[in-house]
This record gives sequence, structure tokens and C-alpha cells, in this order.
Amino acid sequence: MKKFIETLKNCWKVEDLRIRLLITILFVAIYRFGSFVVLPGVNPANLEKLQQQTAGGLMSLLDMFSGGAFSNASIFALGIMPYISASIVMQLVAIAVPSFQKMQREGESGRKKIMQYTRYLTVAILLFQAPSYLMNLKMQSPGALATGLSWTEFMIPATIILAAGSMFILWLGERITDKGVGNGISLIIMIGIIARLPQSFVQEVGSRFTAITGGGLVMFIAEILILYAVVCAAILLVQGTRKVPVQYAKKLVGNTQVAGARQYIPLKLFAANVMPIIFAQALMFIPLAIVQYSSDNLGWFARSLLDNRSVLYNIVYVFLIVAFTYFYTAITLNPTQMAEDMKRNNGFIPGVKPGKPTADYIEEIMSRLTLPGSLFIAFIAIMPALAGLLNVQQGFSQFFGGTSLLILVGVVIDTLQQIESHLMMRHYDGLLNSGRTRPQNGVSAY
Repeated sequence: MKKFIETLKNCWKVEDLRIRLLITILFVAIYRFGSFVVLPGVNPANLEKLQQQTAGGLMSLLDMFSGGAFSNASIFALGIMPYISASIVMQLVAIAVPSFQKMQREGESGRKKIMQYTRYLTVAILLFQAPSYLMNLKMQSPGALATGLSWTEFMIPATIILAAGSMFILWLGERITDKGVGNGISLIIMIGIIARLPQSFVQEVGSRFTAITGGGLVMFIAEILILYAVVCAAILLVQGTRKVPVQYAKKLVGNTQVAGARQYIPLKLFAANVMPIIFAQALMFIPLAIVQYSSDNLGWFARSLLDNRSVLYNIVYVFLIVAFTYFYTAITLNPTQMAEDMKRNNGFIPGVKPGKPTADYIEEIMSRLTLPGSLFIAFIAIMPALAGLLNVQQGFSQFFGGTSLLILVGVVIDTLQQIESHLMMRHYDGLLNSGRTRPQNGVSAY
């Protein structure tokens, strides 16, 4: 606690960092305020059925990612997820379409073009999702619409407001990235997730201590211990520091002088990081979009795909995560190119011939690492469903794993690193400086 208070004082002493933190807090406050601004023409007192609908299943995830704006029928109800979906689609397009591959190689100008196309795609997704959301609102809470207001008079302006609200959130995120502490989009998602934590925690505590069977305190302590273990596992996954050691005779890729020292091939146990779980989660939202948020008159198969605690949902989820892990690893790590780079820089793996044998050796290592890595990611992803077996409340179980926990851990670590870098440049200690010395002349020693 003493070190934390000292770090806060150091943050306030650095003018640039102080301004960035205040700007970030301001934009986050605007986002949270907008989450409670109800759509014009909607009576917030008649949204009970919509809030009940978002209490479980995939709807609860959508509501969590929007910080509760979804169940509030807010102007920010669709949140930032349409932009995330558009970004994932553009990443896949950049891999498969040659013209976009060329655009990626153009540097900053190409990146700006891809970002522009991503925004266009986001608007297209919003124009599809907004009417779907409003139709669901009409079916679930017909009394929520103001009397004397026709459906057409409400539908068109509400669609525009929902689309504009999501684009405004995107603008806030970009401003946080430019003027704040960085990673604005991820930070906004994290804030939306954290906003649900206090309420979920209170509900879980209440359910445990009012349980008829007894042993509520013991079960709650067990939950906290499990949650701590899962958070540690998520930190390991996000950091992805496990690498494969080999000996190089002269140089590593990138002309790093090693002179026979023990170095590493850049292969990680979690080379794909959290991307497979994000891709898989985006695909699992597709059935929800097809049925337009309606759960009436659906068969067993459709209902199972809409329930993130069902066996079928989690089997499909695990399969997609494993498949995307192999896919993402294959497109980001090219063994042939790595072998050629090593040969060009006069590097080699002891006992393995340069060229194709080296590429085959690296590919074999990748295959051995990818399977356990993908299964570990899948285990983190289905932890909320496993927590449900312990009768953990739906809202609180989402913090036991899945995309929400990985986003929380990743954003917190990255934000602390951003703050740390500002403090280190001014010769101040931060929260992440264990194992390193104070910087001298702007360079930190490890």
C-alpha cells in the first residue's frame, strides 16, 4: 500500500503523465455517463423484461461488454463490440486478399486506409445491429415505448442515435489513445466490464450467505482462491513469456550479437496470445444475431448455442479456439522465412542443417507448443461455465475466465507499463519495477 501511494504521488509530480491521467478519467467519465442516458422515446421504468433477458446467456456477455448500457436501452447500448467485430473481419481480409496485404506493407498510409475501411464496416454492422436491438426491445418491453409514438417515428431516429453512440465511443477511445494513457478501445471495454463487478460481487456474497444448505463462507473462500489461480493463469497467458532455447553460433535474426551465448528462437507457448478466444467469441455471437435476440419457439440446438453454460456451446467454443490458435499461429509465424533469415545472418541450430531441415524443425516445435497452448486458452475460456457448476452467480462467474478476464488482465498490465515508462523516463519508481534498478540516463538496467 505504501508503494502504491508513493507511485500515485510520483504520477502527480510528472506534469505530462498527470495531464494524460486526467484526460483519461474525463473521457471515461463521459462514457459512463452516456451509458445511463436512455434513448429518446423509451421509458426506463418499463425495462424489467429487457434486464431479465440480459441476466443470463450470451445476452449477459453483451451487457457486460457495454457496461450495462445494453440493458439500460442507452444511447451507448451497442457499445464498442461492432468495431471489434469489424476489426477482426479486416484482419482476416488483410490475410486473405492480396490487395489488402499490399496495403499493409505500405506503412502508415496503408494503416490509415485499413482503419478507414474498418470504420465503414463498423457503420454497416451498426446499421444491421441497431434495428435488431430495437426490435428485441419492442418484443421484450413493449410498454417501454412512449405513448403516442409510432414505431416508424421511433425506429429511424433511434437507429441513427445508436449508430452515432457507438461511433462516439470509438472516437473517445481514439482520443484516450492519443491524449491519454493509451489503448483507449481496450480501456473502454475494461471499464464496462469492471462496472459490473461490484454488483456481481454483492449478489454472489448475498447468495452464498443466504444459502439454505450452509457452508456459504467456505464456498465463497474457495471461489476467491479459484479466482486468484485463474487470474495468475491469465497473466501468464497475456504475457506469454515462455520461449524455446537454442544455441546460435554467431547471430540471431535481427543481427543481435550473441557470440555463442544461450539465446532463444522467438517461439512462445502462447504465440497467438488472446486473439483465438476473441475470434471464437465473435463467431459465437452470430447465432444471437441471426435470431435477433429472441429466445421464443427455438429448438434445443439453437437454445444451447445461446446459453454460454451449455455443454454444446462450450464444445463448439473449445473447438473454435483450438482451430483459431493453429490458424493464427500459422499466419503469424512462418518457419520457412525464419529459417531463411537465420541462414542469411549466419545463424543455425546446433545439430540441424540450415534451410529446409531447420524450417521443419521449427515447424515441429510450433506444432508441439500450439496444442497445449490452445488447450490452456480453451480452459481459461470455459472457466465461467465450470464456475457455474459450483452454483456461482451468472454475473460473477464471467470474471472467472473467458474474454472478460483476459481483457481485464491485459489492459491493466499494459496500462501499468505505460505509466511505468513515463515514470522511468523521469527517474521515478513505479509499480512494475521489481527486479530492475532505477534508470540511469534514461535507460533501465535489468
